[in-house]
Amino acid sequence: MSSGSEYARQVNERFAPLREKLARSYRVAFFERLEAHLAALSKGDRAIVYALAAIVVIATTVGLYALEQKLLVPIPAYGGTLVEGAVGSPRFVHPLLAISDADRDLTALTYAGLMGISGDGALVSVIAESYEISPDGKTYTFTIREDAAFSDGTSITADDVVFTVQKAQDPSLKSPEFANWSGVTALAEGTRTVSFTLAKPYAPFLENTTLGILPARLWRGIPVEQFPFSALTLEPVGAGPFKPARIVRDASGLVENYALVANARYPLGRPYLSSIKLRFFSRDEDLSKALANGSVDSTYGRPEGGTLTAPYARVFGVFFNSSSNAVFARLEVRKALSLALDRSIIAQQVLGGYATPLIGPVPPGSDITPTSVPSFADQTAEAARILENNGWRYDRATRAWVQASAKLSLERFTVKTSNVPELKAVASAVKADWERLGIPIDIELYEPGDLNQNVIRPRKYDALLFGMVVGRDKDLYAFWSSQERNDPGLNIALYANKTVDALLEEARQTSDPKERLADLQKIEDAIAADYPAAFTHAPHFVYLVPTELRGVALPQITTPSDRFAAVREWHVRTESVWPFFIPNP
Repeated sequence: MSSGSEYARQVNERFAPLREKLARSYRVAFFERLEAHLAALSKGDRAIVYALAAIVVIATTVGLYALEQKLLVPIPAYGGTLVEGAVGSPRFVHPLLAISDADRDLTALTYAGLMGISGDGALVSVIAESYEISPDGKTYTFTIREDAAFSDGTSITADDVVFTVQKAQDPSLKSPEFANWSGVTALAEGTRTVSFTLAKPYAPFLENTTLGILPARLWRGIPVEQFPFSALTLEPVGAGPFKPARIVRDASGLVENYALVANARYPLGRPYLSSIKLRFFSRDEDLSKALANGSVDSTYGRPEGGTLTAPYARVFGVFFNSSSNAVFARLEVRKALSLALDRSIIAQQVLGGYATPLIGPVPPGSDITPTSVPSFADQTAEAARILENNGWRYDRATRAWVQASAKLSLERFTVKTSNVPELKAVASAVKADWERLGIPIDIELYEPGDLNQNVIRPRKYDALLFGMVVGRDKDLYAFWSSQERNDPGLNIALYANKTVDALLEEARQTSDPKERLADLQKIEDAIAADYPAAFTHAPHFVYLVPTELRGVALPQITTPSDRFAAVREWHVRTESVWPFFIPNP
């Protein structure tokens, strides 16, 4: 033991001069001089120098950190959960069967189509990699992404697309998508290519390809009549941004909670949110309580703090039926009734500012010049002047406007509408304006299903306060073509104008966006000038979201589920990176 220590001491002594020489060779002259100066200072002076040096180091560190933070760019990060509340309960999470808003919400989150909608409302490729349109505008050919897959990992093929379309076309399924795909021939050309051939050109067809695609291997063995009862209608396998994780039902079997997790196989990339949980309530009051106690983060249809808004692709108004009441065949009558309405009161006071006044058939956000809503010092006096200039006189005894030469009388009539708060309030405002013109008005309220079945379909109304869901494609054919005046057509004003008919056909067939827009402008101008309805407003879609939720972009809304168009980009977490590390889109 002692001999080993002695040997170590001898070695250290032998190599000590060498170590000292090496150490000196690595010392920088600056530090040697600094060490000498510090050694010459008193203890107090050295303490001051050390303190100043520490301050410099700290200040430099803080400065560099602040500069870094200023230069770094925040980007979305993965993680976080959104809890959304809604009134209702889903039954059919299925692109061919979804009938309620709850159904459509979950279908939009779990399924994807060849095409989809971006946050600005533009059509984007999702399952499709690309597409081509034939010169005659009748054939659309899509190439499916090579890596496109359903949430269970199986590849999406052209056969899945054809199967989905053929089921949409099956009349026994009674799918809401039937009309969109009627007369379309779908053909698989290999595993990744599918074509659609139309009987005649239809420019808005591309919008139809946002239809969610079903996995044929799971649905092919299920008879059509059993589709609504399959477990897959509530536990879907789709290609959407999210996939089901957990479903909770109440004692009666209705879905109360539906948890979704991010689908890493989503063709456009995994969503930033890790999960979305939807809570369903039977009553609006229960949803209000959940919002108040913080158990729900977001919901739509509530104009409260933190609300986002987007234009609704819907137009509301009172539609006149001249077949039921001959007085509505007179242009001056329709015009007077239309101009008697104070649309600013309806939009600002009745609807709380969440609506745009309208006097034409095209909703806001359509890239056309909307017909100007006229403003008069006295709306009632202007309406009366229009009638008087066309030979009408007011009979105070009968409370009616009379046109003696035509033997017509504009007297008490009934406005029928849906028994929902918004339309009840608008109906009351319309009634007040028309009664100021001297015409007694009755209002009849119907439950939505009853209104459609027993009033709208048989056209049993003098005047109908109703809304048209126009859609992003702005195809007005179903609402204003003379061919659509009878059920199941949607021309509830029974409007007929040969010029408008021709424009509607032309707008459907032209592939030139500028030409379609020009046709749409002419349609707007012509219908507005005919006053087939006293248009009132286009509502705003309102969406209450938490302040920490970022990346929410709302397109023009056709149905509430459109709010999820850019859900992949929603995020609650961020991380900071140098600009050159940001990936290219």
